[in-house]
Amino acid sequence: MIKLSHLPITLVGMRFALAPLLVLDALDHRTSFWFIIGYVIAVLSDIFDGIIARRLKVSTALLRQADSWADICLYLCVAISIWLVYPQVIINFRVPLLSAITIQLILFTISLIKFQKFPSFHTYTAKAWGLALLTATVGLFGFGYANILWFAIALCWLNSLEEIAMTLLLPTWQCDILSIFHAVELRKTLMRSPTSQDGV
Repeated sequence: MIKLSHLPITLVGMRFALAPLLVLDALDHRTSFWFIIGYVIAVLSDIFDGIIARRLKVSTALLRQADSWADICLYLCVAISIWLVYPQVIINFRVPLLSAITIQLILFTISLIKFQKFPSFHTYTAKAWGLALLTATVGLFGFGYANILWFAIALCWLNSLEEIAMTLLLPTWQCDILSIFHAVELRKTLMRSPTSQDGV
């Protein structure tokens, strides 16, 4: 039986496990009803793992980094699935999609150069972006409707630009900083402190 304190990391692990199953379902260039079910479960695990971890006071930098890697794994598998089932959508959206990938890579590069770690802020804009991706993915695989991708890509840019600014602003790597405004206040606190705690 899973200990309650292990539930957040179990949810993260479940997301890692579900992601390749989505690709497996798309290998024949179509998806079943289970694709959407599995994807929605994965997204719900992403929503609740952080909430549960904070409630149980087991939220650590390591857990939040694993959460970020699980997100990357999930959306990479969704992207592969789209290519397998709806390649024309990838072709039609190639310029905005490449721009979204580029701004994300810029964010990762800046964070790696400055902190030797990938970003793990889990901001409000990241949550909004996640919900937009949920809507776009369900719209595409459930109804064949692709235009919601424009909204998801716009939120990707908004989130990436905010997190780039936060990365440049903060003197040490931090996780679970909800917005640029929280980052500004945290920077003031850290700059007043004789020592800064990494991963607050």
